[in-house]
Amino acid sequence: MLARPALVIVLLATGLATSPSSQEARTPVTTPPDMLRAHVQVLAGEIGERNTFRPQTLRSAAAYIEQAWRNQGYTVTRHEYAMGRDTWANLEIARRGREHPDDIILIGAHYDSVIGSPGANDNATGIAALLELSRAAAARDLGKTVRFVAFVNEEPPQFQTALMGSRVYARQAHARGDRIRAMLSLETLGYYSEAPGSQAFPFPSALYRFFYPDRGNFVLFVSNFGSRPLLRQAVESFRQVTPFPAESIATFEWVPGVDWSDHGSFWEQGYPALMVTDTALYRYPHYHTEQDTPEKVNYDALARVVDGLTGTLWALSR
Repeated sequence: MLARPALVIVLLATGLATSPSSQEARTPVTTPPDMLRAHVQVLAGEIGERNTFRPQTLRSAAAYIEQAWRNQGYTVTRHEYAMGRDTWANLEIARRGREHPDDIILIGAHYDSVIGSPGANDNATGIAALLELSRAAAARDLGKTVRFVAFVNEEPPQFQTALMGSRVYARQAHARGDRIRAMLSLETLGYYSEAPGSQAFPFPSALYRFFYPDRGNFVLFVSNFGSRPLLRQAVESFRQVTPFPAESIATFEWVPGVDWSDHGSFWEQGYPALMVTDTALYRYPHYHTEQDTPEKVNYDALARVVDGLTGTLWALSR
């Protein structure tokens, strides 16, 4: 019974044509790998495990992100919410659009780590990418408003509960009537392998292997069916900037892993959203373990991914 929908899933995900539309799109932005390495080293090497069971380190991670954004010239907004006796914060900065200021492109990543893990790949790499994308946007005129948001409490035990940071944020955004035209979740972005068989897939894995590489050397864009137009635009603009391998899939939200990040919170509120990921547990052998440490990250590959995401951001924010 699963073979037919699975085939539909894969066929819908293929065939994204790419053709550069402007000289700007063809001009790469070079992200320094050492900057990405420095962010990951602080978050996962110096600060380490960061979650509500280690509140001091979770707050230290938030302070690091806030200071990095202030150093880039931004004013940071703390969206605080209570959980028991404690208060936690989603962190936000914004570049106001000139032509369409009420239309919002939101780029987000979570800054906590799972219990028992320093969280280098999951998700210090996402935060590092977020910080370098915001740096690139700091001096650029944009047509739409772009928000950069660092979400708290994505991991268990708050994961997919009402207290998950992105769920709190998305509910509040919907209640305000925010016109979020696109949300991109940066999730576990730093592990790539050329080894045959290094890429796994959800059930039925044999079917996916007909359409996707068996080497974990690509970044994956993941959306639900309602976000397919966003998926197409995001992947096309990524490929216009960098030759780094990029695959995509629009699929059912019940496929294991498809809604396992902050983009799912925005799907719940009816916003178009997608996840950008190295596929996490389907590739990374140190996923959610104490071995998820900074030296496991491929910073050169991560820099090329951020280059591509910069092109995606410029295209979406026109």
